[in-house]
Amino acid sequence: MTALTLSTAGAATLRADALVVGVAKGTGPKPGLVLAPGSEAVDKAFDGKLAAVLETLGATGAEGELTKLPAASGLKAPVVVAVGLGPVPDKEDAYDAEALRRAAGTAARALSGAKKAGFALPAGTVEDAAAVAEGALLGAYAFTAYQGGEDKLAPKDAKSKDSGPKQPLAEVVLLGGKARDKAYKAAVERALALAEEINRARDLINTPPNDLYPESFAAVATAAGKEHGIKVQVLDEKALVKGGYGGLLGVGQGSANGPRLVKLAYTHPKAEKTLALVGKGITYDSGGISLKPAGHNETMKCDMSGAAAVFAAVVAAARLGLKVNVTGWLALAENMPSGNATRPGDVLRMYSGKTVEVLNTDAEGRLVLADALTRASEEKPDAIVDVATLTGAMVLALGNRTFGIMANDDAFRTSIHEIAEEVGEASWPMPLPADLRKGMDSPTADIANMGERMGGGLVAGLFLKEFVGEGIAWAHLDIAGPAFHEGAPYGYTPKGGTGSAVRTLVRLAERTADGDLG
Repeated sequence: MTALTLSTAGAATLRADALVVGVAKGTGPKPGLVLAPGSEAVDKAFDGKLAAVLETLGATGAEGELTKLPAASGLKAPVVVAVGLGPVPDKEDAYDAEALRRAAGTAARALSGAKKAGFALPAGTVEDAAAVAEGALLGAYAFTAYQGGEDKLAPKDAKSKDSGPKQPLAEVVLLGGKARDKAYKAAVERALALAEEINRARDLINTPPNDLYPESFAAVATAAGKEHGIKVQVLDEKALVKGGYGGLLGVGQGSANGPRLVKLAYTHPKAEKTLALVGKGITYDSGGISLKPAGHNETMKCDMSGAAAVFAAVVAAARLGLKVNVTGWLALAENMPSGNATRPGDVLRMYSGKTVEVLNTDAEGRLVLADALTRASEEKPDAIVDVATLTGAMVLALGNRTFGIMANDDAFRTSIHEIAEEVGEASWPMPLPADLRKGMDSPTADIANMGERMGGGLVAGLFLKEFVGEGIAWAHLDIAGPAFHEGAPYGYTPKGGTGSAVRTLVRLAERTADGDLG
């Protein structure tokens, strides 16, 4: 993990591999490149001509744009990296936190392989400093665990020209802030803990399914619980059978790797509220007997992204010492076809006692979540939020970067949407139309796991609602779009697992601790 250092040193005197400064795009009567706050010392080393030099190199200040140039003689670092922040804000020193995150992430990605970089981006406020720290640490992420192995066919004394993938930027040095201010230090320490847990979630999502399966995921959760004082309970197949968890068992019975239900409980002695988080943890989704077509299987290791987000959020809450009880439920199973697999037409008796006719075994996430939602409801939390890569329909509706929010309470849904926007995660509130419920009526069971094709993401939400306890505020986040990024990296978003929804869940826990559940 990339280290984070707070420094009182000036940008000109910092010994590092590179210095990062921000530039913006002037608008209105002042067009052209504008240097952002934090770049003053670097500009002075260029005799006040840094903006002109950058414009000569083609820089415009557009968001995501990055320009490298040799440092002037007055700087200890050999390279200056100018990263675009987008249009200059109305108030020149009030840059949007998300713009700062993305700029810091862009720079950190570009500096992979470097040992140390000073970030002289706008950091005059606590919020700005936290955003820069968070973006840089998230942008520096790389998943290299399976790369750079030894070539057993090469001569033992041969030195390979390719020593493996570049490692992430080793150290981020935050400049220009108030390093000795308590609020400043607390905000940056929060950013560090949050980024580390998001990157842990990314690692889990990116881990191949032959190494990450329900039992091994449960072992990771157990180890983290011991490290951070979180109580962990793991229900294996025998316990699931004894407890009557028909959804988890039905989905997992086709795999050689049996299902698990993992409970993580973080408690605080002064907590007045309890928040339950439920995560879909399908460690690999083949579709089961309703096998996915070719071209749709390759990324299905990411179908446990909801469980990874819940796991990361609970650990982050513990690390931050939030005055709220947070319980995480990881519904873990591998959905595989075999002679033991659940068939279309089978009826499962869920943990709640309801029966479900399985019309499509590839609609399995709602089955494991249903059992976990019922179990979480038994503890009477103040609110439940489930997170899942649940439906392709939500991707069709909202695209690859926005997750949908459904809820049984409009105010709670609005609150979560506002929180997501606040922390920089794109989301959109979605309805739960009552008329779509009839499509899940079954002549054989209490409910079917499929309904109308149109509005399929909403149908899935309506199914989950059936398993939430009476009187409990509940929200469902369908992160099928943003959980796994298949394109080129951008900002602080890498290729592969993203850790989507972790920031939203942690901020929700913080608000709940403050008595503002929404």
